Amino acid sequence: MSFRADRIYLEFLRLTRRLSNQQIMMLLAVVVGVLAGLGAYLFEMLLHGIKSGLIRWFPVDSAHILFLIYPAVGIILATLFVKYIVRDNISEGVTRVLYAMSRRNSRIARHNCWTSIVGGATTIGFGGSVGPEAPIVLTGAAIGSNIGRLARLNYKHTTLLLCCGAGAALAAIFKAPITGVVFVLEILMLDITAGSVIPLLIASITATTMAFMLRGFDPILAVTLAPADAFELWQIPLFILLGVLCGLMAWYFTSMNSRVGGFFKSIDKQYKKWLWGGAILGILIFVFPPLYGEGYEGFTSLMHGNAQELFNNSLFYRFRDIDWVIILFVIATMFFKVIAMSTTNAAGGVGGTFAPSLFVGAFTGASLALVCNTLFGWEVSIVSFTLVGMAGVMSGVMNAPLTSIFLIAELSNGYGLFIPLMITACISFAVDYYLDPDSIYTKQLRQKGELLTHDKDQSVFVFLKLEELMETDFLRIKENMTLGDIVHIISTARRNIFPVIDNFGRLIGVVQLDDLREDMFKHEKYGHPISDYMIPPPDKIIEHEAILSVMEKFEDKHAWMLPVVDKQGRYLGFISKSRILNAYREQLVKIQQ
Repeated sequence: MSFRADRIYLEFLRLTRRLSNQQIMMLLAVVVGVLAGLGAYLFEMLLHGIKSGLIRWFPVDSAHILFLIYPAVGIILATLFVKYIVRDNISEGVTRVLYAMSRRNSRIARHNCWTSIVGGATTIGFGGSVGPEAPIVLTGAAIGSNIGRLARLNYKHTTLLLCCGAGAALAAIFKAPITGVVFVLEILMLDITAGSVIPLLIASITATTMAFMLRGFDPILAVTLAPADAFELWQIPLFILLGVLCGLMAWYFTSMNSRVGGFFKSIDKQYKKWLWGGAILGILIFVFPPLYGEGYEGFTSLMHGNAQELFNNSLFYRFRDIDWVIILFVIATMFFKVIAMSTTNAAGGVGGTFAPSLFVGAFTGASLALVCNTLFGWEVSIVSFTLVGMAGVMSGVMNAPLTSIFLIAELSNGYGLFIPLMITACISFAVDYYLDPDSIYTKQLRQKGELLTHDKDQSVFVFLKLEELMETDFLRIKENMTLGDIVHIISTARRNIFPVIDNFGRLIGVVQLDDLREDMFKHEKYGHPISDYMIPPPDKIIEHEAILSVMEKFEDKHAWMLPVVDKQGRYLGFISKSRILNAYREQLVKIQQ
């Protein structure tokens, strides 16, 4: 493999020797866009083939028992595929991309160029209630990352290609190039400069062109706004209300996802996760068939005013013409979609939260429109409120109002709803941010201090690792030693601070050389226990703690040196503020170069 990579690199140098760095990046962006577009096409074809073969033959007027079985089979197949073939974590695709940027020098394993496609298509095709976007974003990012590695680019340019791949994949799957660009700038936190935005635009446009060539020009959501769907000023209060509802639903979305994930993490055996996941998901899909798969058919039916189609293959098929039953069914489906999505991922499936957030948003907007039309006799456009609701919940869940606004604008083939999209998306973002400042992608990474942001000072600290900066050449002192014992020890010491540990290696205090100077030459005091000179440390650093958290402790305690211990309190070493600052400067230079 190394020989082949060397050959590719030499050929790459030969072909590009007359090009500037910026021209090379543009050329590589085209390559990434083509491959990401092909990856999105293969994913959709595989997903469509599995899904069509499994459920297209079901009669629409009755529920089918296989809805209880398919989801469990899909989760089991995806789990076995990941465990025995992939042997790596490929879930939570966008989070994996963010982690690679902050902790793996933007390097993503080669297998991610195809394994997320197989795992995601299997999970969703068998009914897993998750979205295809996160797996395809991870696929595109992996393509960009590995092309950067083959070309032996530095971190900065490899990261740019990784972002090009992620944006191109999203642009291809939605046929929305602007959304791909904004997604990268808003969620992956790429710098907004000409050197980065131009390759990103090229990759997104190239991938979208590939999508048009392979799948035609038909939009993902075949909806066209009629004159009756146009925005009117009297609807502003309703869109404000919709923004609040979407913000609350976004908070419910992220909170329930965490709770369900925590429940499954507490289950010790994988087969028990299969049993719980298969049972919960199977029952939910059997009762609410729109929860099957990513759910695009469900909210497309809503947008076209065909709410009755939601009852296909349902136990409630004969009640599909009763208005209040439709409202209750839509609202219940909206809430249970979050549980179905969380269960799919937590039980071992491979998928994302992008499409489920659109699904929940569509049903939130449709619920408000249906209530207004049914209870008050208003003529509110279900199409408009469904589209705007999609942007609202997505804005809150992902903390990405711009991405949600441009996505819906592109999907609806126009900007006639731009004002209500802005109103609802911004209010939803504000409500959800007030309740929980982290998005569904960034919560775990921020808690671990592994999240890159547009704040470059903070982002540099993300690259620093405590275990690499910790110093361990400090002489340890046992708690039962005396001053005389210490005097003999410090005669060979190069440090002026000494950790005091007990018989189990736990840190119980520190001794500073300055505190010993007065008595260390008085032989009559050599029998004094070391506890007379020991002081508690200002604070303790826990192993693997984020450097940003460490710096906060330094500032809070006005200290320059703090001990590092493990979770059991055992002494590991010391970390100094000056060492962190030196490493910060070195890392800053490295990133800029």
